[in-house]
Formats: sequence, C-alpha cells, structure tokens
Amino acid sequence: MIGRIISLPLRAAWFTLWFAGQLLTSSVSVIGDILSPGLAATPRVVRLPLGSAGDAHVTAISVLITLTPGTLVLGVVESERSGRTLLVHTLYHPDSGAALAALSDMDRRMTRAVRLRGDA
Repeated sequence: MIGRIISLPLRAAWFTLWFAGQLLTSSVSVIGDILSPGLAATPRVVRLPLGSAGDAHVTAISVLITLTPGTLVLGVVESERSGRTLLVHTLYHPDSGAALAALSDMDRRMTRAVRLRGDA
C-alpha cells in the first residue's frame, strides 16, 4: 500500500501524458476530417460496462471520454444484474469492438493511475 501511495504522483503524471497524447491524436482526426472533402466519421453508440464502479469513477471516466474530441458520454444506465454502463457516442472508431477496446483501455489506464489498493 505504501508503495502505491508513493508511486501515485508518477502514475498520475504518466496517465496525464498518455491522455494528452490521446487528445492530440483525436483532435488531429477531427480537424483532418473537417478539412478534407467527404466524411471519415463512422458514428455509433456503444455501451461501456463499468460494473460496480462508484460515483467518482463513473464521473471521472465520463469527463475524460467527453473531453476527448469525437466521443461523448450520453448517459449512465444502471441495472441490478450488470451494474453501471456508460452510453458513449463515438465518431472515429472503425467498429463497435474497436470503440469498446479504446474506451476500456482508457478506463483501465485511469483506474491504474489513481488506485491505491491492489492491481488494476
């Protein structure tokens, strides 16, 4: 636990740098699509399962997804059976599987960066 606390600033800084890269990459995609003839967008809505994630986790990942150009959290669906699920609108993923993989990767990286107990 002490090691996780000590490494928190480094993990948070690394995640911040990774997320800045994601912002840059997605911004270039959006700007490139705007400036080029035709549309490269493949809009879709996907469901990102978060299970029993708490309010702070749901809020944090929702903000990060919405800040990323080309993605927007539309809402949270709660179910007793499957827990919480985010409804996410994406523009530039080739298919639903790719969108879910990218969103799940962001969630996993965020969780790993801020978790104080256990492995994420």
